[in-house]
Amino acid sequence: MAELDQEIIRVDEGTGRENHEAGDDIQSNWNANVLQELVSVVEMAAHFGDYRRTQRKECYNLVRRMKLLLPLFDELRDLDSPIPDKDIACLCNLKKALVMARKLLKTCNEGSKIYLALESEAIMVRFHTIFDKISQALDDFSYEELGISDEVKEQIELMSMQLRRARKRTDTQDIELAMDMMVVFSKKDDRNADRAIIERLGKKLDLHSIEDLKIETIVVRNLYREKGGQNAESIQQIIDLLNKFRQIAGMEETNVIDDPVMPKMLTKSPSLMIPHEFLCPITLEIMTDPVIVASGQSYERESIQKWFDSNHKTCPKSRQTLSHLLLAPNYALKNLILQWSEKNNFQLPTKDLPPGHESYSSTSQKEEISSLVEQLSSSHLDSQRKAIKKVRMLSKENPENRILIAKSGGIPPLVQLLSYPDSKIQEHAVTALLNLSIDEANKKIIAREGAIPAIIQVLEKGNIEARENSAAALFSLSIIDENKMIVGLSNGIPPLVDLLQNGTIRGKKDAATALFNLSLNQANRTRAISAGIVAPLLQLLKHKNLGMVDEALSILLLIAAHPDGRQEIGQLSFIETLVDFIREGAPKNKECAASVLLELGSNNSSFMLAALQFGVYKHLVDITRSGTNRGQRKANAILKLMNQSEQIP
Repeated sequence: MAELDQEIIRVDEGTGRENHEAGDDIQSNWNANVLQELVSVVEMAAHFGDYRRTQRKECYNLVRRMKLLLPLFDELRDLDSPIPDKDIACLCNLKKALVMARKLLKTCNEGSKIYLALESEAIMVRFHTIFDKISQALDDFSYEELGISDEVKEQIELMSMQLRRARKRTDTQDIELAMDMMVVFSKKDDRNADRAIIERLGKKLDLHSIEDLKIETIVVRNLYREKGGQNAESIQQIIDLLNKFRQIAGMEETNVIDDPVMPKMLTKSPSLMIPHEFLCPITLEIMTDPVIVASGQSYERESIQKWFDSNHKTCPKSRQTLSHLLLAPNYALKNLILQWSEKNNFQLPTKDLPPGHESYSSTSQKEEISSLVEQLSSSHLDSQRKAIKKVRMLSKENPENRILIAKSGGIPPLVQLLSYPDSKIQEHAVTALLNLSIDEANKKIIAREGAIPAIIQVLEKGNIEARENSAAALFSLSIIDENKMIVGLSNGIPPLVDLLQNGTIRGKKDAATALFNLSLNQANRTRAISAGIVAPLLQLLKHKNLGMVDEALSILLLIAAHPDGRQEIGQLSFIETLVDFIREGAPKNKECAASVLLELGSNNSSFMLAALQFGVYKHLVDITRSGTNRGQRKANAILKLMNQSEQIP
């Protein structure tokens, strides 16, 4: 059978029609082959399993819709008469669309997590293109003539409706992720809050363990080779962020392109291929102590135990929730590995740490943290100060400490200390809570303990560093939607706007990040406009030396989606400022400015007319040729809108 990715359909309309019965047999076999290939494409796509978090929802939805086609293929295979040429063409187009879908699903299954996040909008465009092609192929099909059952027809109609709806949907999570990445790339100082943002981003991308980062390093290296020097700026951004994640995980930085990242035992014997089933799915290293988890999957004991100790209750490979966390030794697999190693003269790796070392270290850490938590409630001020300073430091160090502090009951006393009449204790308390909030489970605990109103009080009245870290903490907590509402209802927007206007550069950046995230909520957007957010944002656009143009434009994009916001910012001087950025800004500036102009112009054509008067047309054309991927799409959309409004001279 021909390769699935190649066009195999050839309709011969030449000679050979004389032998009608033979022709019918050939046609029948041909129909069966094509339908089998369509089924195979769907089945192959369904076997990819898990996907990168940034596209996981879209991937699962796409696979589910592809599976809905299987009953149609079954009915077509059972037809007594040949499929008409018109419907054969539909099958051709459908197969092309499904092959495109399979390739995209493979990318989302195996690709670089950082690349997929950085290019999330471009990836979404690929999904929408596939939706269009599948819909078009299905809409042109002759269901009545072929005698397709009503049940299958209803299923296909439902699928087509879902595809049309999916093309219109925009996910706010992509916006949050894009803002996080933008903040990481724009930050130049090495402050604790910056580390918190990077760690939070690592969590979102599932790049917070050494094993995750080893795999990502290999994938990024392959991506660099595939691109062959193209998109150098984007690739460098990916490498820079990967090294930030590696640094936080305690790994050495790598230039990715040249440094070896494969396990040492694999490089010693390049000609020796280790059986795939002998490798731990987490570390990709040969197992010496394999154990079985509740899902039936085998892992190296040390690796899966670390996974469970990090508060995970799922199988890393299948992602299914486990019924229990017990580990059963896999003696059969261990014996196979030993026999294979002996036969191939392969030296199994040895553990560097002596038995009991890790458990001793872990027990010692638990005891220290438990003692510190007790001292947080001490009646002696000096003991409290020392304890909270130490807790702040430990909460910054690693994810394990953050989990231990929370499990030891450290969050309630920290929340209580936010109201303590000592500015330094307030600063340590709010910063410790900021660090603890990096853990998703801790976010909910902190909010449940009533921390948000107390953090807002520190934001209003604390010292400079406490105010800045309060803003960063509100951003971290507001990743959870219900916390966005709590911050808004607790009157947290006005003091953030004040910090945006009057704070240090660091404070302005933390306030901007928090306000962006909070303004994803419609009610908070209204509150931000009422609190006077537009004026300080316009000031940030004027003072380019602050390096906050992208942050300001991103928030203004949200504000422009609100009628009151459009009224506030829709003045000629602002339109001229947008055109200035579209003309001479950095690539990201141009992209953001074009996005804001598109939002304004989509609601009021007078904004487009004003932009044309300021000479925007030529610069939009330039962006369509040499801008960022997202910038090109926005510029093309504006030009299309101008054409539809007949505003282009």
